[in-house]
Amino acid sequence: MRPWTLLGLVVFLLVEDGFAFKDHDFKNCSQSGFCRRGRALAARAKEAKDAWKSPYSLVADSVTVNPADATFTARVKSSLYPGIKFGLELRVHHDGVVRVRMDEIDGLRKRYDQAASWALIAEPKISETIRWTAGKKDIRAVYGAKKEIEVVVSYEPLRVALIRNGKEQVVLNGQGLLHMEHFRNKDGQEGGDGAAQEVLKAENPPPREWFEGDKEDDYWEEKWISWTDTKPKGPESLSLDITYPNHGTVYGIPQHATRLALPTTTGENSFFSDPYRFYNADVFEYLASSPVSIYGSIPVMHAHSADSTVGIFNAVASETWIDVSHASEKSTETHWISESGIMDLFLLPGPTPEDIFKQYATLTGSPVLPAQWALGYHQCRWNYMTSDDIRSVQKRFDEDDIPFDVLWLDIEYSEDHKYFIWNKKNFPDPVDMVNDVAALGRKMVVIIDPHLKRTEEYPVYQQASERGLLVKPSNGEGEYEGLCWSGKSSWMDFFNPNAWDWWKSLFKTQSLPGGAWSWTESTEDVHIWNDMNEPSVFNGPEITMPKDSIHYDGWEHRDVHNLNGMLFSNHTWQAVYERSDPPKRPFVLTRSYYAGSQRFGALWTGDNLGTWEHMAVGIKMTLSNSIAGMGFVGSDVGGFFGNPEPEMLVRWYQVGAFAPFFRAHAHIDAKRREPYLLEEPYKSYVRDILRLRYSLLPVWYTQFRETTVTGMPIMRPHYVVFPKDKNGFDLDDQYFIGSSGILVRPVTEKGATEASVYLPAENQPYYDYFNLNIFRSTTKGKTITVPAALDQIPVFIRGGSIIPTRERPRRASTAMKLDPFTLRIGLSKDGLARGELYLDDGESYDHQKGQLIWREFNADKTSGKKVKKPLLRISSRDMASHEPEAAVDGVSLKTYTPENSFAQSISDVRVERIVVAGLNKKPKSVKVDGDDGELIWEWIDGVSAGDKKEGESSVLIVRDPKVLIVKDWSIVIE
Repeated sequence: MRPWTLLGLVVFLLVEDGFAFKDHDFKNCSQSGFCRRGRALAARAKEAKDAWKSPYSLVADSVTVNPADATFTARVKSSLYPGIKFGLELRVHHDGVVRVRMDEIDGLRKRYDQAASWALIAEPKISETIRWTAGKKDIRAVYGAKKEIEVVVSYEPLRVALIRNGKEQVVLNGQGLLHMEHFRNKDGQEGGDGAAQEVLKAENPPPREWFEGDKEDDYWEEKWISWTDTKPKGPESLSLDITYPNHGTVYGIPQHATRLALPTTTGENSFFSDPYRFYNADVFEYLASSPVSIYGSIPVMHAHSADSTVGIFNAVASETWIDVSHASEKSTETHWISESGIMDLFLLPGPTPEDIFKQYATLTGSPVLPAQWALGYHQCRWNYMTSDDIRSVQKRFDEDDIPFDVLWLDIEYSEDHKYFIWNKKNFPDPVDMVNDVAALGRKMVVIIDPHLKRTEEYPVYQQASERGLLVKPSNGEGEYEGLCWSGKSSWMDFFNPNAWDWWKSLFKTQSLPGGAWSWTESTEDVHIWNDMNEPSVFNGPEITMPKDSIHYDGWEHRDVHNLNGMLFSNHTWQAVYERSDPPKRPFVLTRSYYAGSQRFGALWTGDNLGTWEHMAVGIKMTLSNSIAGMGFVGSDVGGFFGNPEPEMLVRWYQVGAFAPFFRAHAHIDAKRREPYLLEEPYKSYVRDILRLRYSLLPVWYTQFRETTVTGMPIMRPHYVVFPKDKNGFDLDDQYFIGSSGILVRPVTEKGATEASVYLPAENQPYYDYFNLNIFRSTTKGKTITVPAALDQIPVFIRGGSIIPTRERPRRASTAMKLDPFTLRIGLSKDGLARGELYLDDGESYDHQKGQLIWREFNADKTSGKKVKKPLLRISSRDMASHEPEAAVDGVSLKTYTPENSFAQSISDVRVERIVVAGLNKKPKSVKVDGDDGELIWEWIDGVSAGDKKEGESSVLIVRDPKVLIVKDWSIVIE
C-alpha cells in the first residue's frame, strides 16, 4: 500500500483517471472569449480584404523626440473610441534592437506592465548616436554600419516596419489587426465608450460592429464547465499582427509538442486548427503533436530565410494565442492575441542567427554555467521509497560499472507531502543517506513543489501564512485554497518581495536564530527539483489557479500566470546559491518557465509518454527551447509513463546522451527500469552509451562556457549552423553540439537498422565518430544512408574539428579530474582542424576569478622549430591569455594567469592519445617540436580528407606524446 492519506489517494486516482490529456481538459480558442474575439477580428479583416483599415493612428503633432538618445513618444488614437488615449514609445538600443511599447493613458484602470522587468537582466542601454527624423507621414531612424537598417513608423494607419537593405523584415499592424481593448465600465457610462464616437461613412456599419463585433463576448464573466471566471476589470485583451514579408520559415515560441519549423494554424491547409497557446499548464500525458500549451512559455520567435534571420520577443505574461500562416514560401504572417497586458515588443534585427542569440542574451541574459556534475547522468523515478532503496540503487550501478552522477527523490520522501519535512518512517537518516551518496562523488536532487499543505503542523506553511506571503482568492481576503499532492494547499506568492529572503532562509542547512525554520536535515550535496509550478491545482480550472486570484500589489493571476513558475524556480536557485559560503553552483530543475529562466538553471519537457512518437518530438522540443535561450534542457529518458520495451529504452538513452540535460525518469506505476536491470545485450548497450556521454563531458562543458558568453545554443539546429542552406530549414531530427563539430542524428524509429543523415551544403568531409569512415558533402548538400543497428548511433565529426575526450571509464564525473585526454582530429578538405577545451573546478565560482584553463588546439601546416614545411603541425595554446575580450560566465578574464591554482592542481594531466583522420600520406616521423625523440605512432592507410572518395579514412594514432594540457606545445608530423 502506498504511504498516502485517504485524501492523497483520492487526488491521485482523480489525476490518473481524469488528467491524462483529453480535449475537454483544456480550452481551445473557441472556448476562450478573448481568443474567440481576436480570431473573429482576423476573420472580418480577411473578408473585407483591401477595404480593411486599422482604426489606430499616430497623432503627428504629439511626436516628441528625445534629443539625447534614440527614443520618441507619441499619442495614438482610435477612430472607434476618440475619447480613449494611448501612448506609443519606440527606443533603439545600442545594439540595434528596437523596443515598441504601447499602453492606455489615463484609463479607468492600469494594465499590467511588469512582464519585461522580470525577464530582462537590466534596463537596456539606448543608443546615443541614432536619431529619429519626423516627417509628415512617418517618423524613421536609419542606422547600421552601412546605414542598411531603417525603422519606419507610419502615422495613419499606425504601422511599424523594420527594414534591411530596402526589404521589410518585420512589420507590426501591417494587416490591421492591432486592437488594445480599453478599460470600460460594465454599464458603458465611462469615458470613451459612452462618449461621442466618430461615425464612419453612412454606408459602413457602426464602428464597433465593424471592428469589435456586434455583441459583448465574455467581457465581464466567462463560464467553462463548472468554473466561472469573474472579470472585474472587463475586457482588456491585446491583438497584434506581426508579419515577416521576406521570411518563409519561423521557429521558437516554446513550449509546444510540434516540429521545430512551426506549421501553419490557419486556412484550408492548416496543420493545426487551433493557434499555438501560451498558458503554462500541467498537461498530463500531452499529445506528441499539438499546439496545446504545456508547462512553459517563451514568447520568442525567429523568422528565417537564406538572406537573413530576424526575431521578436513579445514581453507579455498573460494567456496568449498565436496563429501562424505561411502566406507564401517567402513570407509568414502571425497573429498574437493576449488576454491582458501592454504591448512591449522587442524587434531583433539580426541579420544572422548568431546576432539574434547575442541580441536576445543582451536582453534576458545567457544561460548560467552549471556545475560539471550536472552534465552527467541523472537517475530518477517516482519514487525511490526508502533510504535503503537509494543505497541499493547506488550499489547496483557500481556493481555493474555503470556511471551516474545524481540520484533523485520525488514527492514520497516527504511526510504527507510537506516539502522539506522527511518521512522518517522510510527515510530515518536523511543526512547519512545523502553523505553515503556524496562519499562516492555524487549528488542528490530532492523535489520542492510550490503548494504548501494547510496545517498548523507544517512550519513552512505556518510561517508563510503569518507573514502574509500566500496568494489570495478573488475577493482579496485570506488565502487561496486548492488541491494538490499535499491535499488542501495554499501557494507562495513570489511577486511579494517579502517572500524572497524568507524563502531563501528555508534552505539553510544550519539552525537559524529566533526560532525561524530551516532545512537542517539537508546538506550542500542536496539540490532541488521544482515541479508543479505552473501552478498545478488539481481542482482548479484547466488544472491551475483561477485567473481572478490575487497576487501582490492587487494584480490578478490572469496578468502574471506565465511568469509564476519562473519566479518560484528563480528564487529557489538563489536560495541554493546563498546557503553556502562561499557559494557553490546550484542545480535547480524547473518544469514551468518564462523568458529569462535560462539564468537560473535547467528544464525538462515534462510528463512525456514511453512511445516512439514522444521520443522523436522530444528532440524537436529541446531544439525549440534551445534556440529560445533555454539551453540546459532535455526530455525524460524512457518516457515518464509506460513500460518501454528494451529496444525503445536503448534508443532513448542514445537520445538522452546527446541532450544537455540527461535524466531517466519513470512514473510510480511503471516497472523499475534502471539500466542494471536490463538483460544482455541491452545492459551493455546502455552502459556503452553512458560511458560515451562521460567521455564527451569535456565537449559539453566547453560548449556551456561558450553559451554563457554568446547566448548561442548548445543544441544547434541546422539553420543556425548553415543559415543559407535551404535544404536544412525544416530539419529537426539531427543537430550539432555547439561549435564542437559533432553532428548527431538520433534514431527514433522502431526496428531501424539504418538512418538517413543530411550533410550540409559545404564541400567538406564528415567522419563517422566511431570508425572514422569518411562521407562527403557537396556544395548543394547531400543525404547519406548509414548503418544504425541497435548498438549504433549516427554521430559524425565535421571536417576541420578537434574533439577533446576523456576515455577512462569512471563511476562519476568527479572521479575524472586527473584523467588524461584523447584528441580526435577530423581534418578538413584543406587538411586543417581546430578545437577548444575549457576546464575549471566544476563546482565553485573561482572560475570568475581566473581559476581555469581554456585551450585552443590547432592542426595546420605552419612551420615548426626545425621543420619548415611539415605534413601537419598539431599545437595547443592558452586561449585565455591570447583573447583580449575573453570571458566566461559573463565575467572578464582580466584576473587570469596561466599559473592559477586550478591549473596547478591539474598540472600533470596529459594528452595520452591523438587520433588524426584524413591525413594525405603516411608520415616519415612524428615528434614533439624541439625534441629529437620519435614518438610512438601507428598508421592505417585509407582515404584522405582531400580526396573525392568515400570509405575508410587514413588514420594516424600517436600514443602517449606526454604533452600537458596546461602547457603550450606542438607536435610536428613530417
